[in-house]
Amino acid sequence: MDEALLRSLTPNVLGILVRRGADFAAAEDAVQEALIEAVRVWPGDRPKDPKGWLVTVAWRKFLDMARSDAARRRREDLVDDEPTPGPTPAVDDTLQLYFLCAHPSLTPSSAVALTLRAVGGLTTRQIAQAYLVPEATMAQRISRAKRTVSGVRFDQAGDVATVLRVLYLVFNEGYSGDVDLAAEAIRLTRRLSASIDHPEVAGLLALMLLHHARRAARTVSGGDLVPLAEQDRGKWDTRLIAEGVEILQAALARDRLGEFQAQAAIAALHADAPTAEETDWAQIVEWYDELARLTGSPVVRLNRAVAVGEADGPRAGLAALAELDDSLPRYAAVAAYLHERDGDLVTAARLYSEAAGKAANLAERAHLTRQAARINALKK
Repeated sequence: MDEALLRSLTPNVLGILVRRGADFAAAEDAVQEALIEAVRVWPGDRPKDPKGWLVTVAWRKFLDMARSDAARRRREDLVDDEPTPGPTPAVDDTLQLYFLCAHPSLTPSSAVALTLRAVGGLTTRQIAQAYLVPEATMAQRISRAKRTVSGVRFDQAGDVATVLRVLYLVFNEGYSGDVDLAAEAIRLTRRLSASIDHPEVAGLLALMLLHHARRAARTVSGGDLVPLAEQDRGKWDTRLIAEGVEILQAALARDRLGEFQAQAAIAALHADAPTAEETDWAQIVEWYDELARLTGSPVVRLNRAVAVGEADGPRAGLAALAELDDSLPRYAAVAAYLHERDGDLVTAARLYSEAAGKAANLAERAHLTRQAARINALKK
């Protein structure tokens, strides 16, 4: 059984059913039933037109469910419109599915889960394992999301920014569970990039590739985090870096700068430096200025303070940091690093310990705890 083929056909078949009048939740249930039927039938009798077969079977499954549901009796009028077996026009509905899954009525977590299920073709169990939650919990989350968007039609205007934000959230989930969400986000963004000509889509893809290129150097065998400055750059994937830079340059040439392009430009400057000491921090500060102008994000300004500390010295970085709210995530970690650079080991150790207590995950907590222990050892 060709699972990759079934996965690639799922968005198109789902889109066709929705365009023919099925609501999203019922259409997805019907497509899943058709996929189960394909797994049973195809090994012994694979159709010449897999997509047409899936459309026909899924439509029949949908009609069967509609007949048995009194609330949907009006759907029985569509029986005469059942598509006949044979070649189906090559219409790619993946793009519409992206916009539907990223509907503003959904919470970010629900939008991510629905995107992975409907567009990525992952099973509910795979998504649950990736998020480290029970399968029943994830099934309820996806079911609620499907009900929320069930009345949304594909001819409604979509929001590219929302779609990109969902994909960015998927990427940032990292590499937990049986499904590599970072790699899955790259795959989904590549598909979106092939469907829509938009510089920010290209910017997000470039950003993902440039960050993913450092993956092998980001941790050691035990899972401990390795700071960027200490990473073995020989482990960086130069092929991904070259592809990311090429995509970024083409996007920037269109002179429609967005936040993902600016982030990718910063990542590209890190990737371009042969060593940490040769990083062009002055230019990185300039890109953070652009990014802050585009987003107004205090988190961007927090990262900018680190860059300022590298470009103009730790005192300048601390001055930039002092302008921000100390309740920001990672504020204490940044302050600890800058105080260490400035030679104030007592304050640095205290702040590293404080940052460890606020860390969002175990790997980050362990890293910050080790930093605090290292500084305390230096004080003796």
